[in-house]
Amino acid sequence: MTDASEPTDSADASTSTDAADPSTTTVGFVGLGIMGLPMASNLLDAGYAVVGYNRSDEPVETLVDRGGEAGDSPAAVAERVDVVVTCLPDSPDVTTVVLGEGDEENPVVDGLSEGMTLIDTSTISPTVTERIAGELDEMGVSLLDAPISGGEEGAVEGSLSIMVGGDGATLDAHRPLLDVMGETVTHCGPSGAGQVTKACNQIVVACTNVAVSEALVFAEKAGADLDAVVSAISGGAAGCWTLDNRAPRMIRGNFEPGFFADYQYKDLRIATDAGEAFGAPMPATELSHELYKSMVENGMGRDDNSGVMQVVELLAGTEARVEDAD
Repeated sequence: MTDASEPTDSADASTSTDAADPSTTTVGFVGLGIMGLPMASNLLDAGYAVVGYNRSDEPVETLVDRGGEAGDSPAAVAERVDVVVTCLPDSPDVTTVVLGEGDEENPVVDGLSEGMTLIDTSTISPTVTERIAGELDEMGVSLLDAPISGGEEGAVEGSLSIMVGGDGATLDAHRPLLDVMGETVTHCGPSGAGQVTKACNQIVVACTNVAVSEALVFAEKAGADLDAVVSAISGGAAGCWTLDNRAPRMIRGNFEPGFFADYQYKDLRIATDAGEAFGAPMPATELSHELYKSMVENGMGRDDNSGVMQVVELLAGTEARVEDAD
């Protein structure tokens, strides 16, 4: 595994490795969606005992079929485990499920005890993260904000990039667990820094998706061979994850979700709100946000985030497609 952070004190690291030993650590996993279920499954495969909760039953049943256990509520999960991982859609979901500020009668916080750690892999507002960290700290509970990137493929393969905010020693204590779910685990700074870093990630992802979409639609309008264009520019300075992993699907009209456009739209809202709060202009991000808004409003929110090309196609009055030989 790779890590861009500085090593912490060796004594802390030695103690912390034992704290996340699969043979002695039970993990609670709250939020078993398109990302959460494969992440929890990888923990099971690595030897961790996992107790899961989701508001819909089907993913919990799948987790149980794979060797996990079911919790009756977020609080019930927290009561039975050593560390809790959450993977939820947005800031209100996290404050509801973790703190009980919404309609959740048995939130995670009711089952936490002093000395525990909550690892939140959701992508939410940095300021909300800082508030949650403060409330948990008053209970003697540590928070690591650890948003993830890599899509469903990365979650399944255990190759996610995990951007962590929080105490370095706490990260060391749970690094073995995070290493199961991610290929790159980076300590980005104090609480909230993981979310700031994830916002940076989503800015680049969204703007890249839009740029690739524009390029492919332009190539179609100009009569170029789309497969040849993708191959050619992938090998040069424009080479990127989207060209390698999404462009061949995009030009075949395959927008099966690896990461929902709904979530990309939400993440861009978080980024633009944070940009305004910190006084950072985001002209390209704001335009991308509008294109994703159009995508969601046109009923494409459950498509892959690369499906923003469909909005560019609507603007161009054409579809950038290739037809494979049977």
